[in-house]
Amino acid sequence: MVARPSGFDRATAVQTAMQEIWRNGYEKNSVLAVSEKLSITRSSFYNAFGSREALFREVLDAYFSQSPDRPLHDEVASGQVLQLLTETCRAVCAVRADDPEGRGCLAVNCVSELAGTHAELGPLLQEAILRSAHRLEVLLTLAVEGGELPETFDVHGTALALQNLLIGINVFSKVVRRYDELWLTASTTLRGLGIFQEDRNASA
Repeated sequence: MVARPSGFDRATAVQTAMQEIWRNGYEKNSVLAVSEKLSITRSSFYNAFGSREALFREVLDAYFSQSPDRPLHDEVASGQVLQLLTETCRAVCAVRADDPEGRGCLAVNCVSELAGTHAELGPLLQEAILRSAHRLEVLLTLAVEGGELPETFDVHGTALALQNLLIGINVFSKVVRRYDELWLTASTTLRGLGIFQEDRNASA
């Protein structure tokens, strides 16, 4: 087994690979291309990560840990679900508008590239999207239980629509780069779904 070069930092390597995949997609980042970017040999790449698919799993975990919708997976106090959903959508719009490269969301980009075509990573990405939709349904259920939404509220359908909104904003931001336009899109949809939470400290 070939040893990794001295000075090799795995976390930094994963972040570098994440930026390359985010910018250019998965398929364009071959083992050779990533190895050259990391200034290591192909043997060192396989020694460090095992496979390109294994590296992608680490990249995806790293990306999710810093994604603007990450707060949706934290604990939320009763009566604050709608505020969390609204603020998260606002944050997604702000982060995407602030990206000068207009890259959108790494995960959504890779869903378009790999779902239905890559036997290992396609299902992984599909599971991540469905898991996110399920989390939204859990949050909306908490909102009903906490009295923020009526008992007759369509939790399942709204969760799917909200997941679709988040995906749509991430794609739309590749074309529309202005925060005010992205937020107008998101807030209009949130109001239509009946889950918009007014914020006294921010203009809608």
